[in-house]
Amino acid sequence: MPVSDQSARSTRPLPSDTSVRPGRPVPSPRHPTHSVDRAFLNLERRRPDVRWDAGGVAYLSGPAPALADLRAYVGFRLGELPLLTSRVEGGRRLRWQPDADFAVDRHVHEVVADGPDGWDAALQTALNAPFAPGAYWGVWLVHGHAPDAYAVCYRFRHACQDGSAAAVTFRTMLGGGELSARPAPDGGGAGVPRRVGAAVGLATKFVAGSLVVRRYRPGAAFVPSGERRLWRGRVPVDTLRRIGAPRGGSAHDVHLAALAGALSVWSDRSGVPLPRVTAVLPVDARRTDEDQTWGNRCFALPLELPVRIAPRRTEGSQDGAESLRRLDHVMTATRKLRGEAWRQAIQDLVRCMPGRPTDWYMRRVLSPRVTNAMATSMPLADQGTLGETQVTGTALLPLLVPGHLFGVGLSFFGDWAEVSFVADRALPSGELLPELWEQAVGELEESSGARVSS
Repeated sequence: MPVSDQSARSTRPLPSDTSVRPGRPVPSPRHPTHSVDRAFLNLERRRPDVRWDAGGVAYLSGPAPALADLRAYVGFRLGELPLLTSRVEGGRRLRWQPDADFAVDRHVHEVVADGPDGWDAALQTALNAPFAPGAYWGVWLVHGHAPDAYAVCYRFRHACQDGSAAAVTFRTMLGGGELSARPAPDGGGAGVPRRVGAAVGLATKFVAGSLVVRRYRPGAAFVPSGERRLWRGRVPVDTLRRIGAPRGGSAHDVHLAALAGALSVWSDRSGVPLPRVTAVLPVDARRTDEDQTWGNRCFALPLELPVRIAPRRTEGSQDGAESLRRLDHVMTATRKLRGEAWRQAIQDLVRCMPGRPTDWYMRRVLSPRVTNAMATSMPLADQGTLGETQVTGTALLPLLVPGHLFGVGLSFFGDWAEVSFVADRALPSGELLPELWEQAVGELEESSGARVSS
């Protein structure tokens, strides 16, 4: 299905400039790149055949705007997002600088579905369309399948943004309500020598972990087609919180435990063996005073998921429920990440990471010999609008790393926790994953006694 740049009809124009909030102060026009930015740029150079992009989809209820109106609206909002009108330039010291040739028309496109049955094909076109030459990001307006529903797909090269910066883009373009809080250490407490020691120890731990070579290569289970697909599921966010809170866990812990349970069933049904699943967890490491809109400030941590959980110890064991033992396993692995000391160590490490070690580590931790899935989560906003149309759902588009089974994202929007799986079209029975995840959440809810009677 071709991508069209022709304006579609719209029954409701987008807000004029007078109805949108004024832009924030724009940072310096020359902004230094981070070592993680440069690591992703190097990955792009080494594997130009691979899409090193991520993003998200917002689903809206109401008539779609005209392409010309959407371009004008995005162009106005870009005053609050200076990175999106910049590009990386320079020699040995790369910096973000304003793009003198920037044009909104090269970044905002539309895909028109061929009637009610053409929605899936139109969305897949937006997921797989190439960026315009020299572009670091793109927006695709997907519509035509229904008069009162459409979607906006935003994709960006990972060298341009990480998930936290992309969430700011979402809130700037579509978000409403209060910004979602993110854990961030205050920089106080332990003295500098102790913090340096913690950061060095953390680096040593994860570098050592990345040296482990897995014999299992998930790519051998199927031949990739090169076309990405998206599958979605959702549960009320309060459900995840009710399950995790009594045991001292987070909604994200519950998500990972449900993911492990879903993969256990999916492996049996699809015939894809999963002796081990190790996921990459991106961790936001920005300081409280650091601008969230520029580049990457994240650290990638490997986490082995308890897909094949050990049998219960005794018949009457209190922790006999397999789903709860998965949750306990995940919480044991993530407990340090929720603590102030480790978050401070990660923040200090990312702030001072030199280029070559960062480049080496990113290549190692993303290698299918070390990890075979990407698992990210992101709080987005309480609500969202575009003109008079309302955002009714969201889906993260995690980075799909070559050799990985899939990328899975959990977005928190309004009252919903929405899971999205991005995988190659050839992945066997990939469409089952969201439903199996929802069922695994239900099993956790039942086993933990968190289910609310109606």
